[in-house]
Amino acid sequence: MPTDVISQVFALVDHRDADGFAALFAPDGRFTFGNAEPVLGRPAIAEGVTGFFASIRSLRHHIVNHWEVAADTVVELAVDYHRLDGRTVTVPAVSIWTRDGAGLITDYRIFVDLAPLFAT
Repeated sequence: MPTDVISQVFALVDHRDADGFAALFAPDGRFTFGNAEPVLGRPAIAEGVTGFFASIRSLRHHIVNHWEVAADTVVELAVDYHRLDGRTVTVPAVSIWTRDGAGLITDYRIFVDLAPLFAT
């Protein structure tokens, strides 16, 4: 069963709450989506996530497995992306994050191939 933090992270994303998601980060937190350049700081994270949300109708994360070791969390997922054209694409993904002593995320990395999402 996922921890409360894991459930909270993906509930915020699935509800497209970019500001709530960014609030989970340390002020100088770093967010890296796939092979994109890292985004630094809460305002930039919220802006980047909002931009991504605009490219899809909705999304839903299904937790397949998770591991927590000290400050590090690894979550294996199947993610349903509901495209703007009405089609749904499901892809595997892995999210990895590290939290500081206050429980705020200092580094968050998503590993996913979004090619199927944007294929025509």
